[in-house]
Amino acid sequence: MSNDTDDTDVPEERSAEEEESPFTLDGSGPPEDGEPGEQPPADSPLTEGAHNEPEDEPTIEDLGSDVEFDAEVADDEDIDDDDLLGGLRIDSTAEISVPERLVDQVIGQEHARDVVLKAAKQRRHVMMIGSPGTGKSMLAKAMAELLPKEELQDVLVYHNPDDGNEPKIRTVPAGKGEQIVGAHKEEAQKRNQMRSFLMWIIIAVVVGYALLAMQNILLGIIAAAVIYVAFRYASRGSDAMIPNLLVNNADTQTAPFEDATGAHAGALLGDVRHDPFQSGGMETPSHDRVEPGAIHQANKGVLFIDEINTLDVRSQQHLMTAIQEGAFGITGQSERSSGAMVQTEPVPTDFVMVAAGNLDALENMHPALRNRIRGYGYEVYMDDTIRDTPDMRRKYTRFVAQEVEKDGRLPHFTEDAVEEVILEARRRAGRKDHLTLELRSLGGLVRVAGDIARAKDAEFTTRDDVLEAKSRSRSIEQQLADDYIERRKDYELHVSEGYQVGRVNGLAVMGQDSGIMLPVMAEITPSQGMGGQVIATGQLKEMAEESVQNVSAIIKKFTDTDIANKDIHIQFIQTGQQGVDGDSASITVATAVISALENVGVDQSLAMTGSLSVRGDVLPVGGVTHKIEAAAKAGCDRVIIPAANEQDVMIEDEYKEMIEIIPVSHISEVLEVALEGNADKSSLVARLKNITGSALESSDVTTTAGGSEPTPQ
Repeated sequence: MSNDTDDTDVPEERSAEEEESPFTLDGSGPPEDGEPGEQPPADSPLTEGAHNEPEDEPTIEDLGSDVEFDAEVADDEDIDDDDLLGGLRIDSTAEISVPERLVDQVIGQEHARDVVLKAAKQRRHVMMIGSPGTGKSMLAKAMAELLPKEELQDVLVYHNPDDGNEPKIRTVPAGKGEQIVGAHKEEAQKRNQMRSFLMWIIIAVVVGYALLAMQNILLGIIAAAVIYVAFRYASRGSDAMIPNLLVNNADTQTAPFEDATGAHAGALLGDVRHDPFQSGGMETPSHDRVEPGAIHQANKGVLFIDEINTLDVRSQQHLMTAIQEGAFGITGQSERSSGAMVQTEPVPTDFVMVAAGNLDALENMHPALRNRIRGYGYEVYMDDTIRDTPDMRRKYTRFVAQEVEKDGRLPHFTEDAVEEVILEARRRAGRKDHLTLELRSLGGLVRVAGDIARAKDAEFTTRDDVLEAKSRSRSIEQQLADDYIERRKDYELHVSEGYQVGRVNGLAVMGQDSGIMLPVMAEITPSQGMGGQVIATGQLKEMAEESVQNVSAIIKKFTDTDIANKDIHIQFIQTGQQGVDGDSASITVATAVISALENVGVDQSLAMTGSLSVRGDVLPVGGVTHKIEAAAKAGCDRVIIPAANEQDVMIEDEYKEMIEIIPVSHISEVLEVALEGNADKSSLVARLKNITGSALESSDVTTTAGGSEPTPQ
């Protein structure tokens, strides 16, 4: 490389602003002796302008506060309990203003929002764990808006003349990076023009001398070619001195937000491109091949990673280093690439980490990375539901308006259409006096209803559109469940009338929003081995197997039949490859086995669901609303549910007249309803009552049933 580039590192012409810059970098080139540039003072002109906080801008404590409605709102004492809009007096959602800040648009999650406000103010890391669609990514984006205004930085990569495989890193105020690169390019262009002019003069002289003095044109052409190649080779050294703008924040007005969910190692940590031409003057300078990662682009901002447990262990370890040190050098991520030979100086990574995931994220997350986040920040669990109050209903009305505004193509919703959406939010919560906070799926319902109205060229989205959307926006599991029900009707796998010994119509859920009827059969046979055993088939998983064992304890206790030399066979009919999980079929299994042991028929127009303790208490389960609707679709007339779940029932109006709901608290009540009426049944029920009494009379059981949310089974 020619030495004539050594005196051209810094362009000769600089603006007045560059002359006055307090940076050692002096606005145009790398600092001498590799010393880092110093930060500008707070009152420097570089800190003024786009990044200054306006005097009238709300403080961070004001952000996320309750937003006032433009629409008329009734006084709290005048709001009826049946008022689904919480006292709002509107004709459509067009009358509701949508707040500009994301943090104000968050519905519910008051605890999480409070944590984000504190974390943003103090620049703390946050880990949010909860179900999908509860607002984790929205809060992460809101945090970027809430971070205190800081001087953003551009990051430049320079060629290192001492070691080409260790490029130098320099930081400058945001917007200065483009000026520096532009100044270098302009200076390099001037040098190249001067060299080109000199080259053509020399070529002309050489060719003229060869032609006139030596009369050998071939020799002149060869000499001209050598001169041309020599000048071009030398000019590459000049171009190599142009820095690479690694991170450009010139147009960034707020703290950066980088979503690195699912990013591979290069995209997260930065990379160095492979260069197939590594010698002979054809290679690309190493600093021009450096690429930033999300951790570098998020400097002074927020780095958001959802499903944090999906990152490989190596990436999580490097992420820990970036968090701890506040800087992370860039190298090639492929060990077989020439980029692996390059290692830059540390690049700033002063970001706020927001990690998110489901509960299983805690199992596969690197414990040291979690310790870093927890030690320097907060952990927060996202709520699935929130209490149904007039204030929350008003916010859900605003949520519908937000979804319409965000989409930009949907007609606004009428009053009765919004009421139907809020009713669906109640149903999906699965708890009395609660609303679901899984708003992504609820937003899907809003968009489908809006699409239906838009296809009709309607001015507004009506309740009929929402009802149609509920049918069209069924989940895959719900569509499969409905298909199973229809097919089983065709093949008479669903029996909904008469009495049968050892056969009971159980209920289960598929996914989170679909119910299905799951028949259970029991048979008693002489044991062929050393003693009797319970044999259950149907792809049972661990929790379901344990529930079967609990049922066997009840059977041994409550029946007079000696089962020591008998095998009890239990079959879950057509469970498929997904198998059976959970214990909500416990009372179904117990009823089927007792029916087979006592040879008493079970009412086939009845379906049931409920967990069972070893004392015979019927305990609450999840998904009762969807299970009841599945029983109605299958043609059953009655359904047994735990008494503790009675408050959670919110079935559609069309099913209310189709099926009778029977709440029970003990297995004796189940048998009294389910078994065929005869003397054997009466004596069995009486015996059960005498042995244990009512299940939920004890205060500890009542507290458990009413004080916690059942897990969907």
